[in-house]
Amino acid sequence: MSHLILTTNDRAENTLSQTRLANVVLALCPRFVWAKLPSENQLLMGLERRSANHRNPGDHWLDHACPDKLSGFGTRDVGFFELCAKFDSIEIWVDPRPNDQLVLVWLLDLLRPYKEITTKLSLVHTDDQVANYAPESVAKWKLPAFRVTDNHFAMASRAWQAYRAETPESCFNLLMTNLMILPRLRSALIALLEELPDSVTGLGASEMDILDFVNDGHIDPKRVAEARWMRDVFDENDAGDALLELGAHPAPAVLLGDPAFDNEDRYFGRSEWKVTLTELGRSIFAREDDMWRHNRIYRWWGGTELTNEKLWRWDCESRSLVAP
Repeated sequence: MSHLILTTNDRAENTLSQTRLANVVLALCPRFVWAKLPSENQLLMGLERRSANHRNPGDHWLDHACPDKLSGFGTRDVGFFELCAKFDSIEIWVDPRPNDQLVLVWLLDLLRPYKEITTKLSLVHTDDQVANYAPESVAKWKLPAFRVTDNHFAMASRAWQAYRAETPESCFNLLMTNLMILPRLRSALIALLEELPDSVTGLGASEMDILDFVNDGHIDPKRVAEARWMRDVFDENDAGDALLELGAHPAPAVLLGDPAFDNEDRYFGRSEWKVTLTELGRSIFAREDDMWRHNRIYRWWGGTELTNEKLWRWDCESRSLVAP
């Protein structure tokens, strides 16, 4: 019997590919945190059979797959649904991190109408990131594979639509329901809500992590943006973008260069590329000031557009949503 494993990040794919637990292991790993969500049409187009629509690297879901990855099951031009139909059984291995949980609910919502695929679909929930373990160790794991039911699809669709909604209220309200059918979803939603602007500082939890790390004396931007020392919401690209944004405002929280110069000086070779806190950054870190009292915000949280006039916040003490 042929067996396919789908993972929710590429590092898990690399590890599981070496375990021989499946004929083929592939990752579906769009990023759904920090930046604006891709449209449903964009996501679907990426999964179609390769065509003239896939002009740029990364446009097709198999662009980063090794050429021989699908040996015996197709080529790197195959569409996602077409490939799934070739296998007798399919497992989705899901890491607990928030983006992995978002990929899971998106994928289940996407697959829900395809009964020829969903009848052979199972879920494997991991307690930690698969990539943190050696392949030979993972190969010996005895994790249960849960057959996907209508209840899984219903909850996934509800969660995905809630995250895509125009306000975070639906996601917050989900916390009041029983989410145990997707056992890592509750903690993922809480971690995501903590990325909303804080009710005092205006910065999300990962942005505050960045200020904390810089405050500890770390000045190398590559080290600051590694994201491995941060909570598990951002990857390195997200952290790098967040760091640049913190330094790009008229009243920045960090200085991306020598404190004696303006941020722009690093582009002209007049200063070292290093990170320091500004006076505002130190005040925000001490929870004595609000980033958006001095600057304009334009950011997305899921489907929510955040502006100064429409600024949803998170109260970390009461763990509650604060409406504009």
